Amino acid sequence: MKERFFYDVGQILDEVFERANEFKNAFKEGFPPFCGEGEGRFCWGENVDFYPYYTFPPSNIYLTDKRELVLEFALAGYSENDIKLEFQGDYLVLTAKPPVYEDNANYKYFKRRLKFKEIQAQKYHAPERRFARDKVKAVFKNGILKVTIPPCEDLAPAEGVRIEIFKEGD
Repeated sequence: MKERFFYDVGQILDEVFERANEFKNAFKEGFPPFCGEGEGRFCWGENVDFYPYYTFPPSNIYLTDKRELVLEFALAGYSENDIKLEFQGDYLVLTAKPPVYEDNANYKYFKRRLKFKEIQAQKYHAPERRFARDKVKAVFKNGILKVTIPPCEDLAPAEGVRIEIFKEGD
């Protein structure tokens, strides 16, 4: 007798319609509101993705109350020797080689979600004038790479160029 796998089409369609509804609601909500009158800054929640193009590795990126930039990457199965971090311009660049993993064509997977693939030059904005690159701390523990970049001690505002205004006809 031939083996058959059955899919719950109702459950699949429920998930599709739920995602479509979330997408529709995202357009209804529009841009986030301003924090306050005249501040010119947007408020954002933790659900806003500022790095939408990187789906792998899973990551958390946040600022602490001490203005430290923290990047956490889930790199289960990778070795710290296969991970490379460096600054290029105003960006922290992450590169990693995947671990050697034996795959057998005879295996029949029930679920396969582990991704072991090469990470090629993913860039994360960390401006040199705002963050102290010489004090970066990167710790790899239990498959999580945590990179902490402290702020510059003496953050001087960038000098602007003054524009002289003339009265018309002079």
